[in-house]
Amino acid sequence: MNLLLNWLGQIWSVTGFGLRTIPQRKGASVAAIFGIAGVVAVLVGVLSIAQGFRYAMTASGSPDTVIVMRKGSDTEMMSGLTREDVTLVSLKPGLRRSGGVPAASAELFVVINLPKRGTGTDANVPLRGVGPETFEVRPQIHLTAGRKFEPGKNEILVGRAAAREFAGLDLNAAVRVGTADWKVVGIFSDEGGISESEIWTDARILQSAFRRGETYQSVYARLDGPGSFEVFKDALTSDPQLQVDAIRQSDYYSRQSQMTYNLVNGFGSLISVLMGIGALFGALNTMYNAVATRTREIATLRALGFQSGPVIVSILAESMCLALTGGLIGGVGAYLAFNGFEATTLNYQSFSQVAFAFAVTPSLLMQGVLYALLIGFVGGLFPALRAARLPIASALREQ
Repeated sequence: MNLLLNWLGQIWSVTGFGLRTIPQRKGASVAAIFGIAGVVAVLVGVLSIAQGFRYAMTASGSPDTVIVMRKGSDTEMMSGLTREDVTLVSLKPGLRRSGGVPAASAELFVVINLPKRGTGTDANVPLRGVGPETFEVRPQIHLTAGRKFEPGKNEILVGRAAAREFAGLDLNAAVRVGTADWKVVGIFSDEGGISESEIWTDARILQSAFRRGETYQSVYARLDGPGSFEVFKDALTSDPQLQVDAIRQSDYYSRQSQMTYNLVNGFGSLISVLMGIGALFGALNTMYNAVATRTREIATLRALGFQSGPVIVSILAESMCLALTGGLIGGVGAYLAFNGFEATTLNYQSFSQVAFAFAVTPSLLMQGVLYALLIGFVGGLFPALRAARLPIASALREQ
C-alpha cells in the first residue's frame, strides 16, 4: 500500500512540475494545440454533414406509416401501381380509418429542374403528387404560410427547405413546369424532414401533366399503430391480385440515406486521418522538445529516487493535456461554424436534391475529443519512453 501511495505521489509531483513548465515552451505548445484543434474541427465539421443529412432523411419517418410499392422496387422512382392496386391496398386491414375513409394517399414522384438561389445553376427537385388523405397520413406536416392546394387546379405546396434553396418558389409565385404554370399557394414544414425538400400537388393533375394515365408509384398509409404492420403486410402478400411490398417509412428513409451517409463519413474519416498524421508529428515534436529542455531536471528526479513509471505518466499527461485543450477548442469552433449551416446535396437513390442543416451532435463532439486524446497519447508515448530511458549520469552532465 505504501509503495502504491509513494508511486502515486511521484506521479503527482512530476506531472505537476511538467505542466507548470508548459508556458516556457508556449510557441511549440500553441502550435500543437491549434494543429490538433484544426483536425478536430475538420473531423466534426465533415461528419456533421452526414449527421444532418441522415436527420433530414429520417426525421419524418414514422413507424406508424408504411410505404407500399411494386414488388422488387428499391425506390419510388422504380415502382408502378395501377388504380386497381391502390384500391385494393386501401381496403386491407390494419389501416387507420376516419369516418370509414382509410388514411392512404396514392402518390406520384417525378423530378423537375429548378435554379438554385444565388448561383442560378439547375438542380433536380422532387415534385410529388399526393392524394387527398396525405395530411391524415402525415400529421406532422404543418402549413407555415398560405393554404392547401385545391384539387383539380395547377397549385402547389412547397417545402420550407425547397422554398429557401430554390429560386421561384416564393409564396404566390408562378413556376413553369412542362407546358403549364403552377402557382405556389402554401409553404409547409416537416420538422426538418425530407418532405421539406419537395414540392406537392394534386396527384391527378400531375398524372395529366406528365402523361402518366391513371398510374401511381406508391401508397403512403397510416396504420392503427406500430403493431398493425404485420397484419397489413400479410394481407397484402396473401392477395394474389397484388404484387407489392410494404416497408415502414422509417426503414425506407433510413435505407435511402445509407449511401450518402457512408460516402460522407468515409470521406471525412480519410481527411481526418491524413490531417491527424500531421498533427501527430506536431505533438511528437513538441514533446521531444519538452524532454530535451528538461533532460537535467528529469535526470535529477531519477537520481533522487523517482521511478521511470511516473516520468512516463507525466510526459503522457502533459501531451494529452495539450491535446485535450486542442480538442475542446476544435469542437467549440466546429459547433459555432457548422451547426445549423444549411445546404443541399444529392440523394443518390432518387437523384434529387435534399436540403438539410449540418448537425454537430454531442456524440460527434465526444468523438472529436477522443480523437484528439489519441493523437496526444501517441504523440507523447515515444518521447515519454525516451525520457524514462535517459542515462542518469550523462543526462546530468548536459548543459
